[in-house]
Amino acid sequence: MATIRIRNTGALVEGDAQVRAYLTQNDVYYDHWDVQQIPSHLQNRFDLSDADKNELLAALKGDIESLSAARGYVKWDVIALSDATPNIEELLKKFEQVHTHTEDEVRAITAGSGIFVIKGKDGYFDVILQPGDVISVPEGNPHFFTLTEERQVVAVRLFIDPSGWVAQPFADPEFQQA
Repeated sequence: MATIRIRNTGALVEGDAQVRAYLTQNDVYYDHWDVQQIPSHLQNRFDLSDADKNELLAALKGDIESLSAARGYVKWDVIALSDATPNIEELLKKFEQVHTHTEDEVRAITAGSGIFVIKGKDGYFDVILQPGDVISVPEGNPHFFTLTEERQVVAVRLFIDPSGWVAQPFADPEFQQA
């Protein structure tokens, strides 16, 4: 279950109903999938081959297709990040820049954890995501994604544009690194 930390106050938003309400108020889609349907040999693994990624996608096929039909996604893939990922520090520097996209940025966390830093109606907030959490940051909304101290995550990404999205840098004087 996701937890929200509001950056300008340090307040936490916890519990399913409260998290969903806060995200809905900020136009962020949130859901939770049952990751127990993922085969046990793929759970909590962060070194996935292409075959492993395809098997993970097949295990979540019903959830992926349901969300895609409801929200217009046409392509999906799996990203796995950990300290074993080549050039992880360079990737994180690229990820940890406030940016926007011309389509939603969607993640379904299947293992590990991650943080979406999102600009909301009252400033920036962190959504700390755990396995099963599904989030969609709306098109044009300033945000970025990073790892937690655990430094490992596996996530399904869904796209409207089959070529994927491109990050557009967003220089925001309101953003302060926390």
